[in-house]
Amino acid sequence: MSSRGGGRPRGRGRGRGRGRAERSPSPPTPSSSSSEMEVEPDVLFEFVLVLKGDPRGIQRLPDSFAEYVAGDDRPRTMHLREASCGFYRWIIDAIYDARGKMYLNIGWEKFARHHSLEAGFILLFSYFGDRDMSVKVFDETRCRRDYHGDITDEEDD
Repeated sequence: MSSRGGGRPRGRGRGRGRGRAERSPSPPTPSSSSSEMEVEPDVLFEFVLVLKGDPRGIQRLPDSFAEYVAGDDRPRTMHLREASCGFYRWIIDAIYDARGKMYLNIGWEKFARHHSLEAGFILLFSYFGDRDMSVKVFDETRCRRDYHGDITDEEDD
């Protein structure tokens, strides 16, 4: 009989612990159930955008993403939110040029200004389908920006 984690064997069933929700001290894994941790919907497509020039200006999205969402009849708006913030969505107009290139247009300037985006920042976009996207913002130090009180250890310092 093997024991996980090198510790003593864990009893499953048989008496003690039956009917109680006992958790192991190990952190939840990505395969944990949604009742143990809050999970994002399945990511269908991800891409990175490095801000160059004026970060508040129109932003071209990767061609492979534009081709991917073209199957959704070229969405005219995208619903964008910070990855750590599920309650507020920014509605950003999506426009296309004659060659099918996709851009974030009206609404992007407000989003960029609100988040103090600057040239050199790296944005990680995750697309969940149905025009729903989240973004993680990394500043010039390549550290993730905290906008809405992500759980941090700052309070413990």
